[in-house]
Amino acid sequence: MRDGGPAKLKRRGFVQQSVKFRNPSIPVPQAQANGIQIEYETFGNAADPAILLIMGLGGQLVLWPEALCQALARGGFYVIRYDNRDVGLSSKIDSAGKPDLKRASIRYLLRLPLNAGYGLEDMAADALGLLDALKIRCAHVVGLSMGGMIGQILAAQHAERVSSFTAIMTTSGNPRLPQPSLRLRLRLTQRPKRVDREALIQHSMNTWKLIGSPGYPTDDVTLRAMIERDQKRSFYPRGMARQTLAIMAAKSRLPLLARITAPTLVIHGKADPLVPVAAGRELARCIAGAKLEEIEGMGHDLPEPLLPRIGQLILAHVRAVQGGVQGASPQKSPAASLA
Repeated sequence: MRDGGPAKLKRRGFVQQSVKFRNPSIPVPQAQANGIQIEYETFGNAADPAILLIMGLGGQLVLWPEALCQALARGGFYVIRYDNRDVGLSSKIDSAGKPDLKRASIRYLLRLPLNAGYGLEDMAADALGLLDALKIRCAHVVGLSMGGMIGQILAAQHAERVSSFTAIMTTSGNPRLPQPSLRLRLRLTQRPKRVDREALIQHSMNTWKLIGSPGYPTDDVTLRAMIERDQKRSFYPRGMARQTLAIMAAKSRLPLLARITAPTLVIHGKADPLVPVAAGRELARCIAGAKLEEIEGMGHDLPEPLLPRIGQLILAHVRAVQGGVQGASPQKSPAASLA
């Protein structure tokens, strides 16, 4: 949508906002981290080993399905999901200004340098700050898409804080890797012709359908409910634009991969149109000892039918690192209850 037009949006009854919808009697879970406020939620027992979930571009913490978080917690882990800077209910970095993504896209395609208000390294520092605020020495890091990029930086540059790393539908940023189709690239830079609420919802639905899992399509009712929930919780497209610029401005992380020593699991959909599966294969090839799980029919989302499998993969990985002690039980895997 057309970023930077709040007056026009307000006339249509839809303004950039970050509104909290909570029972005032419930304490607000926020942490001061790296000089900003980070909104977070936790599941499970704080005495258990921690799993830190890092979401992708523009994604709020609620995009981590609660059923998945609960299953990981029942598996014997303390699960933390949070809003990255500039999205959801975390701090908005207005000092970074309004990005010109059209100009930035041209420079990116020409491989010219870009200046961003902040970088992925800053977002990695946010994650470390959150762990510090929660007094967590180290965590199992699970990063999705942009969150996986942040996770690569954490695992390479702060190895002592990362017990294990799970990289989901993400990339090193190597420019030689296959890229999204031209049609999809153009779609992601397009803005809806209208800026009323219904047009914005339809635009988001169409985008999710383009990048989603062809083998596990989400029905319109579910998709619409997800988008309406997110927009009600926080609507701030300028923050997503600044995150996009941070990704564009980032250098290839390929040299960092050799520095990752944490046990690593790579999960990637074979049908991912946004980050083609070649990116996942490269990560698994370049990170010592990494395991690769390719999922047929999976695109660039977390479809409900795949949650049991994804949950089981993560649990098996982090339990192996914990020596099979945490969450050991003769009963069925907690992830199975997602089905």
